Amino acid sequence: MTSFDLLDALREHRLLAIVRGDDPDASLAAVLALAEEGIPLIEVSLSGAGALDVLARARAALGADAPLGAGTVLTAAEARAARAAGADYLVTPGVSEAVATAAELGLPVLAGVMTPTDVLAARDRGASAYKIFPASAVGGPGYLRALRGPFPALPFVPVGGVDAEAVPAYLAAGALAVGVGGPLLGDAANAGGDLEALRERARAFRALAACAGVSR
Repeated sequence: MTSFDLLDALREHRLLAIVRGDDPDASLAAVLALAEEGIPLIEVSLSGAGALDVLARARAALGADAPLGAGTVLTAAEARAARAAGADYLVTPGVSEAVATAAELGLPVLAGVMTPTDVLAARDRGASAYKIFPASAVGGPGYLRALRGPFPALPFVPVGGVDAEAVPAYLAAGALAVGVGGPLLGDAANAGGDLEALRERARAFRALAACAGVSR
């Protein structure tokens, strides 16, 4: 059973980087560059090419103590495979069987939700935190505020279309952290991607998250 505390990590760092690419080597290089720039919470999406291999290689490169997550986990089999590859936590796009399986495996899980019904279903299956997805399509920070009305104590992490401008707004609206994919990664997880540009964006996003202070 993992000893990794996902809630504490989200509360401390306020930022989750999502790596998804069509070139496994480039994806691995992006993961390592993000870690070097001080972004410790990184999710390798299983929808990317060779994702489980990227996860295993990242685990070997970063060492046993670095937190590393697997995202876009849909099934119980994928949850088990991600754990075997070295994931400390799982992220799902919805309330799938992977949420309950993660709990059975002792892995914290950030479960994808959109509606209050989703939130209740994810809670009942053992979710550690709640990924509002796709955040930009359901009303942005205003929707987060509305959703927190009936669930003021639950930890929400908006993901999907979260750009640099949106980070402070989501955190001010009560998000525990934000998850950022394309606006942070750009083309870095694909062949020939610009890692120096990724490093610059990583520093900018990290500064935005840090300026928001600590929530709850």
